[in-house]
Amino acid sequence: MKENEMIFGIRAVIEAIQSGKEIDKIVVKRELQGELSKELFNVLKGSDIPLQRVPVERLDRITRKNHQGVVAFISPVSYQRLEDIVPFVYEQGKSPFIVLLDGVTDVRNFGAIARTCECAGVDAIVIPAKGSVTVNADAIKTSAGALHVLPVCKEKSINQAIRFLKDSGIKVIAASEKTAASYTAVSYDGPVAIVVGAEDTGVSVENLRICDHLVKIPQFGTIGSLNVSVASSIMIYEVVRWRMDGQ
Repeated sequence: MKENEMIFGIRAVIEAIQSGKEIDKIVVKRELQGELSKELFNVLKGSDIPLQRVPVERLDRITRKNHQGVVAFISPVSYQRLEDIVPFVYEQGKSPFIVLLDGVTDVRNFGAIARTCECAGVDAIVIPAKGSVTVNADAIKTSAGALHVLPVCKEKSINQAIRFLKDSGIKVIAASEKTAASYTAVSYDGPVAIVVGAEDTGVSVENLRICDHLVKIPQFGTIGSLNVSVASSIMIYEVVRWRMDGQ
C-alpha cells in the first residue's frame, strides 16, 4: 500500500477520525499506552472502525516513518448507507437489486464480484464493517474500476442489513449448500437481494435463517464448491434474465 493511503501518528489519526475521513482499519502496537492513546481509544468507541493490535515490528514493516505505534489505512472510496440507497432506487421508479457479501475476505474475489455487479446493473454491494474485505487498490484493480462507480455500503452487520432490506419490501435470496432447492426454482421478480458467503464457511447460519429463500447452484464435478465470484455471477445474471424476460 502506498504511504499516501495511510496516516501515521496518534494525533494525526485522531484528527482523521474526527474529521470524518473514510478509514478502513487502524493498526496499533500491542503495548500502546499514554494519555494520547487513551484519547484515541475514546474517539474509536463511537465508531465501527476495526482496530487491530500487532507487534511493533509489523508497524515498522508497514512504514519507516515515525508512526508512534499507530497507522490508519484510508479507504480509496466513500462508503454509502444502505438506508439512503434503497429509498433513492424506489424513488426512481426502479426495483432495487442489492448484493450482500457475508464473510468474503479475498480482495480479488471482491473485485471480480463488483465488476459483475456493475455490468449487471446492481444498485449497491453490501459488506460488513468487521471481518470482511474492504475497498483497497487490489480490489479496485480487479474490479476494472467498477468500485469507483458502484455504491458500496459498509454496514454494522449483514444480519441487520438483511432485516432492513426485508422491511423495505425486498426479497432476500441466499446461495447455500444447505438446501436442496436449485437457484432456478425460485422467483427473482421485483425488488431482490442476493446473499453470498465465503468459500470455506458460506453464508452464516444466523443469516440463512432470516433470508426468504435458500438456493444452491447444482454441481456435478468432484471439487467441493464454486469460486464465490463465479457463484455470484450465476446468481446475479439469473436476476438479469428474469428482468429481461419480464417474468
